[in-house]
Amino acid sequence: MKYKSFEFNLRELAGSMGDFGTLFPLAIGYIAVNGLDPAGFLVMMGLANIATGLIYRLPMPIEPMKVLAVVAIAQHWTPDMVYASGFAMGIIWLFFGVTNLVGWIAKITPQSVIWGIQVTLGILLAIEAFKMLSTGWLLGSVSLVIILALRQSRYAPAAIVLVILGAVMVIINGDVYHINPPALRLPPLTGFRIQEIWQTLLLAGFAQIPLTITNATISTTALIKTFWPEKPISEKQLSLSQGIMNLVVPFFGGMPMCHGAGGLAGQYYFGARTGGTNIIEGAIEICLGLFFAASITGLFSVFPLAILGAMMLMVGVELIKFARGVRLNIDLLPMAATVIVSLLSNMAVGFIAGLGIHHTIRLFSRRTRQADP
Repeated sequence: MKYKSFEFNLRELAGSMGDFGTLFPLAIGYIAVNGLDPAGFLVMMGLANIATGLIYRLPMPIEPMKVLAVVAIAQHWTPDMVYASGFAMGIIWLFFGVTNLVGWIAKITPQSVIWGIQVTLGILLAIEAFKMLSTGWLLGSVSLVIILALRQSRYAPAAIVLVILGAVMVIINGDVYHINPPALRLPPLTGFRIQEIWQTLLLAGFAQIPLTITNATISTTALIKTFWPEKPISEKQLSLSQGIMNLVVPFFGGMPMCHGAGGLAGQYYFGARTGGTNIIEGAIEICLGLFFAASITGLFSVFPLAILGAMMLMVGVELIKFARGVRLNIDLLPMAATVIVSLLSNMAVGFIAGLGIHHTIRLFSRRTRQADP
């Protein structure tokens, strides 16, 4: 099935909300704990969404770099440290793209390891989803029924219905006092000290690199080939776009950003098919940043987690389903090693383990064939 480059309808609007489950918690942490200005955070994210939608002409998620986000929130980094870490990532990913080092890594990465990363991500999303669902099992169950019943609806897409349901719950719970009246607020000019670039690389930046290679670049490219085989996007292109946007956004209050297989799966699952999804999401984020920056932390914090958990759970299941094509005699061991090591350690180590087992099996098989008379 072929899709247009841009559509603006309820389905695309629903798709633009498909990765809210992974975005909201980290956005709250960055703003509430690290003190990032909501105007800069949201406007930069919105501009990045619009730019990637126009460039790629298909859904292309813009997400927080998760290792950096988790460490920054846990260690209470200053805003300057967050901006410095983003700039460091910009340099690294521009280098990976210009040299096409990321393309070489993609060439030696088998499909089994990519499936392993996707399954790991799906399991991790499901675990987090159950934690969110546990805050309200009844609301979460209703949300799951809505997703299953309305996912394909063109007139009442599930994601839109769930966001409306969440807004209604906020009103019912009496939490509307967290939302201040609209007021114009422009993104600030921001910066950082040079020494903070190396500091944040040591604290979390180097650990972020393998995850971005596997999930945000190689796995995202693989999903694009699956969903839109007529619109191939290379690892080099994704590396360059991640590099460029991270060199710009730290100077206007933006967080370290990347693409991501989980976000793309979420967007597609809830209806995203064209670059219109990014433009719609970007416009929403820019409006929120410009006019609701003063109340956005409260707004995010009172949105029912059970609804986000239901959305996240279905995205996790969708990612796990990609491993249906595994061949038991060739792919199972590298994929299993990738998943197990990733869950026990992290996806960077799991990626290396799966890659090592795959190439060891290939080398052993080749030597066995050469030894046969």
